[in-house]
Formats: sequence, C-alpha cells, structure tokens
Amino acid sequence: MSLATHFRKMARNNAWANHRLLAACAQLSDAEFASTRTSFFPSLKETLNHSLSVDLYYIDALEQGGGGQSIFDGFVPLAGPALLAAQSESDRRLITFCDVQDAVSLAESVETDRGEEGRVRERVDDLLAHLFQHQIHHRGQAHAMLAGTAIAPPQLDEYFLQFDAGRRADLVELGIAPPEALR
Repeated sequence: MSLATHFRKMARNNAWANHRLLAACAQLSDAEFASTRTSFFPSLKETLNHSLSVDLYYIDALEQGGGGQSIFDGFVPLAGPALLAAQSESDRRLITFCDVQDAVSLAESVETDRGEEGRVRERVDDLLAHLFQHQIHHRGQAHAMLAGTAIAPPQLDEYFLQFDAGRRADLVELGIAPPEALR
C-alpha cells in the first residue's frame, strides 16, 4: 500500500471514529458534556473542541488557506449536534484533501503559522501523520471521560479489516466508505 492510500484510509477511519464518539457525546445534556472530568482538558466539551480547532488549523495549512493562528482566535466552542456537524465537515475536508495526494504532493511542504514563533514550513506527510496522531490521542481521552457517564463509549478501534466488514454500514451511510481501490 502506498503512503497516499494509507492517508486516504486514515482520513476515512478518522471521520468514522469521530462520528461514533460525537454521536455518543451528543446524547449527553449540555451540563454533562461540560462537566469537569479528569483528563488533559477538564471536560469533554473542551477536549473535543480543542480537537476540532486543531483540525481546522492544520487542514487550513494543508489547503494553504492562509488562516493561520486566526483559526483559533475566531473559534467558537460547540456542543451536541452542532459539534458533530462541524467535525463532520472538517473530516470531509480532510478526506477530500487526502484523496488527491500522491507521493510527490505528500513530500511537498506547506507553511504553518506558529504565532510569535514565526512561520514554519512542514512536509505534508508529516502534518497529516501529526494530525491523525493528535486526533487519536484526544479521542482516547474523550472516550475515557465518556466512560464516566451513563452513555456507553462506542467502539473506536476498528479499521477496515475483513473481519469488521459487517460493522461498516455506518461508513456507507456517512458516505465515506473507502473506494474499492483502497481496500
């Protein structure tokens, strides 16, 4: 499998896991969602909004949109269905970006705005790997926090194995099933 194909699969798996987690979290009351819990960020709301804002920052950098640090300045924290919809839109942008990558474009670099630390050029493949790692890290934290509520945390560790094929109906429903060429 090429690195480009791997990133295409990772983008879809990322969207799938985000959808499962945020759909579960959307069942919480606003108070439960914002309630103080033990983790790096003190609530599900802060953790999941941090993930979304960082996604928006890096996707903008990958798309060379020029938003830079202003992405964070203009970010408004969300909850419930609004957060699920915003994360889904972000995930679809990432899928679209990954779907057009190849070995040459993955080796190119894009500028990231690091605020007072200046502008830093980063390789596209490195930024994608970092972005997926960041999502996995914070989803794990949110998953653990969700376990302390009445809502059962969803399974997030599935990938595109043949063994899991029977559980992929939501991928088709979400319109993010991997094309046959990716399997």
